[in-house]
Amino acid sequence: MNKDNLHIQVSLTTNPYEIVIGKSSLECIGDELSKIGFKKGLKILVVSNKEVSDHYSECIIKSLKKSNYIPKLLILKAGEEQKNQSSIDLIHNAAYEARLERGSLMIALGGGVIGDMTGFAAATWLRGIHVVQIPTTLLAMVDASIGGKTGINHSKGKNLIGAFHQPKLVLIDPKTLSTLPTREFNAGMAEIIKYGVISDLELFELLEREDNISDLSRIKEKLLLEVIKRSTTSKAEIVVKDEKESGVRAFLNYGHTFGHVIENLCGYGKWLHGEAVAMGMIAVGQLAVQRGLWREIDAKRQKKLIEKAGLPTKWPGLELDSVLESLQGDKKVKNGKVSFVMPLKIGDVKLFNNISNKEIHECLQKLS
Repeated sequence: MNKDNLHIQVSLTTNPYEIVIGKSSLECIGDELSKIGFKKGLKILVVSNKEVSDHYSECIIKSLKKSNYIPKLLILKAGEEQKNQSSIDLIHNAAYEARLERGSLMIALGGGVIGDMTGFAAATWLRGIHVVQIPTTLLAMVDASIGGKTGINHSKGKNLIGAFHQPKLVLIDPKTLSTLPTREFNAGMAEIIKYGVISDLELFELLEREDNISDLSRIKEKLLLEVIKRSTTSKAEIVVKDEKESGVRAFLNYGHTFGHVIENLCGYGKWLHGEAVAMGMIAVGQLAVQRGLWREIDAKRQKKLIEKAGLPTKWPGLELDSVLESLQGDKKVKNGKVSFVMPLKIGDVKLFNNISNKEIHECLQKLS
């Protein structure tokens, strides 16, 4: 067990858990499970995809067996387009074959797609069994693995089917980023920039000062650990304040409302989630400038930082009527009104639900 691991508490009233961050922490998964009370002989289903499994499943399985657990590995196809009921059926079938019981455990080894699907499968198998998240992408590390949001996509919208199901543990090994494609790494930076805009001016300015934030091989290890720590801490603090998204947790959707429209209308898989969020942040920033909520200079700072992260900033050519229809299908719509998280300044945002179609039209015209 690595004593240098960083432990961040997600101090929920019910189902509290830890985020453990540390190099080579994958090798300690068996020890970490024992530490939080999982008994020997426990049946565990590890869910991953081939790209991740080829690198890391052997290490995970070895550690679990060493701690006298009984693991079984399930390999799913990779990609956002796989985030559907068919994949959940495959996980449930594997759970049945592995004879998972109420006290059993699923482990999600992979990015946000694997994490969301495994979490949802765990939430719905035997009316809810335990899940542990081991994120291997930057985006999953700082966002998707924390907070208990699980789910799959519907043909009419992203994440429309799901459940809140908190993990028992989130284990982050930054070493897994070394095998992450550059495009995937950059997509994760979108969520880190998001944290800067919504609540952490210091993080935003730290990223601004860096010459490079898009090439992992040139990013100092100390900086990488710092941005992961700050982002996961921000997410944990917001989740503790508002577990079921009835208040401030909605701020985490900054850039996501427009981003989900892009993913839905362009087809899942064309844009990575973080890329869509980056374009969504540009769009909602423009909306805030139009309303006089945000200074143009701050919108330009945001765009410059997103560009520096190697992310797209240009709104894709989408029909206005299709955009408006997609927005109405968003799971955050209340009484027919779409909610947007908009920036007031870097480090401060507010939720608005009185945005007109005319304003959206004007915003997208300026971005086209």
